Amino acid sequence: MKTVIIGAGLAGLAAAYRLAESDEIVIIEREPEPGGMASSYSINTPDTGAYHIEEYYHHIFAGDKELIALIDELGLGDRLEWQRGTTGYYFNGRIYPMNTPFEILRALPLVDVIRLTLLVLRAKAIKDRSPYDNMTAREWIYDTAGESVYNNFFEPLLQSKFGDNKEKVSAAWLLGRVQIRSNRGTKGERLGYMRGGFNALIEAMADNIRKKGGKIVNGTVSQIEVADGSVQGVVVDKEHIRCDRVISTVVPRVLEKIIDTGLLGHNLDISYQGTACALFGLTERIMDDIYWLNIKEDVPFGAVIEHTNFIPASDYGEHLMYATSYFQSPDSVLWRSSDEEVIELYLGGLEKLFPGFREKVKWWRLRRDMDTAPVYEVGYGKKILPYVTGIKGLYLAGMFSQANYPERSMNGSVVAGFKCAEAVKEGK
Repeated sequence: MKTVIIGAGLAGLAAAYRLAESDEIVIIEREPEPGGMASSYSINTPDTGAYHIEEYYHHIFAGDKELIALIDELGLGDRLEWQRGTTGYYFNGRIYPMNTPFEILRALPLVDVIRLTLLVLRAKAIKDRSPYDNMTAREWIYDTAGESVYNNFFEPLLQSKFGDNKEKVSAAWLLGRVQIRSNRGTKGERLGYMRGGFNALIEAMADNIRKKGGKIVNGTVSQIEVADGSVQGVVVDKEHIRCDRVISTVVPRVLEKIIDTGLLGHNLDISYQGTACALFGLTERIMDDIYWLNIKEDVPFGAVIEHTNFIPASDYGEHLMYATSYFQSPDSVLWRSSDEEVIELYLGGLEKLFPGFREKVKWWRLRRDMDTAPVYEVGYGKKILPYVTGIKGLYLAGMFSQANYPERSMNGSVVAGFKCAEAVKEGK
């Protein structure tokens, strides 16, 4: 049986990894290299030598059991290390560390700290999040902890994550987020990272697929061919490729362009937002032991991630920092501007937070995508796309899958690919 997989991101690679022994696999990827949202830059300078660093910042959680098992299965377990991920909050012109109860007390009024603590405890105790899909995160925070906790703590986080859509986001998403991000000790959050970067995981998956006879082909799918309710093949750069099955990992907006959606039997009305993520190579450290900085300030990005406050700068020979923002429309200045214009905007904001930042920049890279994350708005749980569609031989896996709700992750994409492969094997 021949299976074409559209997209060589984690979901597509995971599906291919599980199917390559039994199926003839062809993965179609429009980018030059596999990886999708988990792709990496290859940096090579006279000062540092060669290394890989993710185009979008990544780390994993202790509960990401499928991803951890896959890393072990590929013989990469010795590269996975668990580090302390420290966080901070920038407001009123200064950085407040937010890792210990004492630090949080310094940043927020005592009554807000008490209410925030009770909110976290209540969130962690909720097992079934489905009823909360029908109310907004704002409503639940107001009801549980009050307006001050929302304004002082959650509103800036929601603003940086969802922009103008922040008041549409469901409480179910917030509960899942709190539950995932509550694995904190007395000094910070325990997070995992592969020394040398997650590029090694992508390469190992791709090599494994190729060794089993699978192919990863560069190209763009313009049509999924369907006749009599069954998949017949795909059109790739005007070439017809016959196949028995197709696994599509592309976002709904793209899927709508390559197939008659009336045949699917599923609603593709899922809103996505884009991301503009800048990476800076720096001559020196910027923040004092803060990995992740959330920001309540008038700057064009919502978070700063100093990667080399998480993984030692000695791994790279230089210091690395991300500045990132989500945007909700193709009309956003972060999408329609040139790379240089976006970087200049970011540099202006970084100078505001860290005077003299510009002089420390050695180089920069910018990655932008229109559809990087679903907007987990009220009612999103009913829009989740199934692995099996109404078209025989057509399967779906990606950020829109159940495995990536209520929060997307590398693990969620791997699980989505595995679940889709299981459905294929079962002939559903």
